[in-house]
Amino acid sequence: MNKAEFITAAGFAVSLLFHMTQAEACPASCDCKSLGDMKGLQIDCSSRKLTAVPALPGGTKRLYLQNNSLTSVPPGTLDSLRSLEEVETSDNPWNCDCHILYLKLWLEDVSEPSLAKVRCATPAPVRMKPLRQLTGNELGSCKRLLPIKCLEFFWRDLILIAGAIITLILAAWALKFSKKLVCQINLCQSTPRAGHCH
Repeated sequence: MNKAEFITAAGFAVSLLFHMTQAEACPASCDCKSLGDMKGLQIDCSSRKLTAVPALPGGTKRLYLQNNSLTSVPPGTLDSLRSLEEVETSDNPWNCDCHILYLKLWLEDVSEPSLAKVRCATPAPVRMKPLRQLTGNELGSCKRLLPIKCLEFFWRDLILIAGAIITLILAAWALKFSKKLVCQINLCQSTPRAGHCH
């Protein structure tokens, strides 16, 4: 095999490997198609009765998740989709409690038009309300989460401060005791016959 044939074969192998990994990256529950010149993928997961967002390839440019059974999206699930240009998440029974904050903030950054179409299904006080309009006060459980975390930090900091104070007291006591000991040793060495050195 000459050099030109080797380069051609290697190029073909790399191309084949790339297409295989692209195919593997497509979630089994979705339809995927290459966008050609746009160098990305269109992932259509709409109307699949999905209850969770599947693992998605990083090269996703268009993502369709509408008309499923999605209630929330775990934090970090969509962070790898850096080249996303279009996303649809409407017609899902979104549960607009504290756990919906990730999706709300993510859509604010990625797709305001898609966020405008997302409506809450539960809890009852916010049913049919657009997710975009929800405030921190309406996400009731979030208010309860914050003080608990603050309290945890308070106790942790208090324990650290108490530990530092105890360490300083022990260090000062050890220093004072060692000075007294050195003084007694020096005194005994200078007056070996003194009765209190024995």
